This record gives sequence, C-alpha cells and structure tokens, in this order.
Amino acid sequence: MNPSPSPSAVPAAVPDRPGRVLRAVTIAACVPYLALKAAWIAGSRAGIPAGSTLLEHRTTMIVANAVTVLMDSAVIVLALLLTRPWGRRVPPWLLAVPAWVATGLLAPIMAGFPLELLVSALRGEKHTASSGAPFLADWVFAVVYTGFIVQGLCLGALFVRYARDRWGRLWRGRVDELPEGVLGAAQRLTAGTAALFALLPLAAHLLWLSGATAGLSPGRAGGRDASFYVMEALYVVFLAAAVAGGTLTAFRRGRALPVAVPLALAWVGSAATACWGGWLATASVTAVENIAERPTPLMDLTYAAHMIVGLLTATAGAHFLTEHAARERAAENPGAPGAEGAGALGTEDADGRGTVSAMRGTGEADDRAGAVATGWSQGAAARPEAPAAGQAGTATASFPATVPSAVAAGPTAAAAETSAATGSAATAATGHPGSAAGSVPASPAGEAGRGSGG
Repeated sequence: MNPSPSPSAVPAAVPDRPGRVLRAVTIAACVPYLALKAAWIAGSRAGIPAGSTLLEHRTTMIVANAVTVLMDSAVIVLALLLTRPWGRRVPPWLLAVPAWVATGLLAPIMAGFPLELLVSALRGEKHTASSGAPFLADWVFAVVYTGFIVQGLCLGALFVRYARDRWGRLWRGRVDELPEGVLGAAQRLTAGTAALFALLPLAAHLLWLSGATAGLSPGRAGGRDASFYVMEALYVVFLAAAVAGGTLTAFRRGRALPVAVPLALAWVGSAATACWGGWLATASVTAVENIAERPTPLMDLTYAAHMIVGLLTATAGAHFLTEHAARERAAENPGAPGAEGAGALGTEDADGRGTVSAMRGTGEADDRAGAVATGWSQGAAARPEAPAAGQAGTATASFPATVPSAVAAGPTAAAAETSAATGSAATAATGHPGSAAGSVPASPAGEAGRGSGG
C-alpha cells in the first residue's frame, strides 16, 4: 500500500477572498468571447464585415469556432481547478499541460496587443486589425483581446498561488545550490539541442525585424505594419527566454539567481514558442487558396523550429522537476520504500558501490567477504538491533569507510561477529533498492501515481 501523502505535499485548500475574486473575474472575462463565438456558430454576422473570407466557408468557420469555444471553456475549468478543494487531488501532469498551453497561447497576446497600440500611437498611425481585405471589425479584436489579457492575468495569478502552495519547495534556493542529479546529462543534452534548433528561427526573425523580406510570402511582406514588427520582436524574446531558462537550469549557470527565475523563463518561453509556433503552422495550412498568403519554405521551417525548441525546453524542465520532486520526497520520508534510490544512494549505486546482491553473486575470495562482513558487523555493533529496511542505506553508505578497519582487525574479528554480520547483511540486501533505476520515476505520470501531492 502506498503511503498517504504528507500534509505538506497536499496542502489544505482554504477558499480565500482573493482567490474567489480572481476566479470570478476569469470566468467573466470568458463570457464575451464565448458569446460571440456561439453567435457566429448560430449564423450571426456580428462583427464580420461584408466581403470577409470568414463568410466564404461556412462549415470551416463552424468547426474552427467550435474548437476555440472548447479551448476558452478550458480556461473556466482551470479557474475552478485552481480554486476548489478537488483541484488539489488532480495529478500534476493533468494540470501542468493545459496550464502550459494556456500560457503559450495567451502570453503573446498579453504582451503584443498593448505594444501594438503603443507603437501605433507613437508612429501616429491608426491601429487596424488587418492591413488587407476586411477580416473582422476592429471592435471585435478590442473586445476579444482585452478579454484574453484579463484571462491571462487572473489565471496566471491563480496558477502561481496554486503552484506556490503545492510545489513551492521545488524551486527554493539558488541555482548554485542545486545538486547534479542522475538526469543531469539528459537535461544538458536536451537543453543544448533546443539551443541549436533555436538558431534558425532567431536568425529569421531578426532578419525580418531589420526590414528584409527574404523568405516572407508576398502577402506577409506587403502587410508589414506595427503589428508585424511587434510580433517579430516578441518571437525573438520568447525564443531567447526559452533557451536561457533551459540552459541556466540544465548547466547550472547564473549561480546567484533564485531557482524560480530560470524555471519561469523556461516555462513562459517554451510555452509561447511551442504553442504559438503550432498555431501559426496550423493557420498557414488553411491559407492555401490565396497564393500570396501561402507560407514559404523558410516560414514553415521557422514554425517547425518554434515547436521543437519549445517542446525540448519543456522536456528538460519536466526532467528537472520530476527528479527534484523525487529527491524532496526522499528527504521528507527517508524510511519510505524506494526513498534511498531517490537520494544520494542512487548516485552511489550507479558507481557499483553498496550493492549487496552483486557482491554475493560474484564468487569473490573469502578474505574480501570477511572484510565486508566485519565492516557491516561494526555498524551493527554500534546499534543493539539490526537495522530496519529504512536504515539499510546507512549501513551501506558506511561501507567504503569501514573496510580498512575490518582488514586491520584481521579474520579473527570477522569470525567473532559472523552471526551479527549475517543478520545485518540480509536486512541490507532486502531493504536496499539495488540499482539507480529506482532513483527517479520513469515519467511525471509515474511520479503522480504515488500521490497527488506532486
């Protein structure tokens, strides 16, 4: 039977006034968007000017609006999950994935729409939603994007409060205090690969930001306005944030920084890069009738690189949080089954030290076996009782330091305590996990299975 989660792992959900207010505002901010989409599905043309391409394909419009209704409805579900008691029992991955996607879709709008208005005002231009044929009325974008910004701010505040209460222990301290961990090499490889893939989109966006049109479709090149340049700049910022956050966490750079800083950069940067790249790639597939709007090969490669960089950075972050959570559980419950594998002993076992079963199956010389037995018996002599399963790690970890004294004592001392050594060795053999494979859960889902406390 799995041990019940500790109180610190699953804190009590106490409804508070700020949480209720944020939840209510989040849900209210979804209403205009959902109402507008429902009206369009029902056949209304509110906010759709005559000649808009949205009126040319009725079925496609209904399907697309239905999908976006489900996506915005998920925001309401998240707001409830983050503020209701049952939300504390949700597995971590089931909350993290939709929250990560919501971050990726809302962050560029939250930053981009106000900046577009500011740049247009500074340049003395009237901000319009589209520089080409009418697509939607300008008031639609104002209503919808304002609602998105409010949703992002309130939902982000709710998620930060929730994550701090449930998983805040995972980002305590500074970067230089982080241990190496068993998955350190995998994290570095993943973060390094993401940084390499980021070179192409970074170069492309910087090229287009400088005013060049190479690699842009004719429609995109002819519609460059304040919105175009603001979004190109934001793509660079989010890519840089993803690479910086993943690199700082995986390679332990920026040692004086709090751990929360690179994790936040990796979270927001990877989400915006992957999700917005996927959104642009999906939108480009639908723009196949107008040749001028079809994406060029460079644009397609850029969108694909966006998704790869974001997913790789998110994977590196998941590796870090999964291993760190296992280490924290081992520190809080040292006697729990498998706890030794998640702590320092997992590293020792990877080097082949302290594994009783391997020693017993090799058929080594009797004098080495006597030395090992004496080392264990000395540990047992210091305690009147044989170590329990949760204490096996202590006896095993002392092995390298006790062998020299056992050899110095000679075979007589070993023979005198053979009985005590047999009991201690048997306990250590059955209580120790025996390999580094049990030090970290195979996946975040495996971690969630041992308790909803994350």
